[in-house]
Amino acid sequence: MNTDDKKRHWRVLKSEYLFTEPWFTVRRETVELPDGYQIPAYYVLEYPEWVNVIAITKDKQFVFVRQYRHGIGSVNFELCAGVCEKEDGAPLISAQRELLEETGYGKGEWEEFMCLSPNPSTQTNMTHCFLARNVEKIDEQNLEDSEDISVHLLSIAEVKKMLDNNEIKQALMAAPLWRYICLNQDRKIK
Repeated sequence: MNTDDKKRHWRVLKSEYLFTEPWFTVRRETVELPDGYQIPAYYVLEYPEWVNVIAITKDKQFVFVRQYRHGIGSVNFELCAGVCEKEDGAPLISAQRELLEETGYGKGEWEEFMCLSPNPSTQTNMTHCFLARNVEKIDEQNLEDSEDISVHLLSIAEVKKMLDNNEIKQALMAAPLWRYICLNQDRKIK
C-alpha cells in the first residue's frame, strides 16, 4: 500500500455491534474521513468468507445448480457456492466440500481463479472463485434440510447464452464466468 492510499483511510471513532449471528453480523461505526468530515452512522456487514466453483467435467460440461433464491424470489442457475467453514481450514477445502455436497462431483485439478469482494463499501468478506477442471461424479448430493438443489450439466455455448441473456443473476458468479469465457475465447471453445 502506498503512502497516498494510507492517507485516504477513514478513522473509526466509535464502533458497536448491533446484531451478531454466525452468518450475518452488523456493526455501526462513527467514522472520520481524511478531510475531517464525520459520518455518525456507517453500517458494516460482517460475513464469513465465501467460495464458488466453475466446475468443468472431463467432457467439457459445466456443472451448475438450480435453486430458489428468496431475496429475489426466483429460481436461478448458479455455480456451486457456499460459506467457508472454520473447520475446513482453507477456501479450497470449502470449495471442494461445497461442490461434493451440492452436486456429488469432485476430484479434478483445482486452482483459485479470482477473488472478489461482494461489496467493498459495506461488507468485510471476500469470495474465492475456483476453477476445477476434469471433475467427475463421485457421490450423490448431500443436501441440508433447507436446500432444494438440482444439478445441470451445460455446454460452454449454453453458459455463454445464459450470460448474454442476463440469466445468471448472481454477480459473484457471472464475473468469473465472463472472465473464463474471455480468457478462453482465443481457443474457440464451442
